[in-house]
Amino acid sequence: MKRNGEKLGWIAGWSGGFIWVVILSIVMLVQAKSTQGGLGLALAGLAGILIMVTAPWKHPDTPYWKLMLPVYVMFAGCLVWAAWSYGGLEGLGINRWNTFIILPILIPFGTVGRKRWNDGEP
Repeated sequence: MKRNGEKLGWIAGWSGGFIWVVILSIVMLVQAKSTQGGLGLALAGLAGILIMVTAPWKHPDTPYWKLMLPVYVMFAGCLVWAAWSYGGLEGLGINRWNTFIILPILIPFGTVGRKRWNDGEP
């Protein structure tokens, strides 16, 4: 069983979650903020590598939460990078309470976290 749809979902879903980093990096490069822009592109590249390395079909007996955790850490790092690039949360016009709006992105830990790739095999 090839399960191409699930593979595409993992790659495209996570890649789509990081596309904002690439876009923001390009904007920063255009604004002559080469350090921030270059670092953002490097983070996006590392995220792409991490998405492929932690792919569940490469680790079929590992629970998804263990595979998602490094990607989530990278995502958090990208959020920190974005805040730093704009002078912190205050520079973005965000207070600490507004950061709770990102909590729903953790829902997959509860919904599929204990499953494994092999659980979908007949």
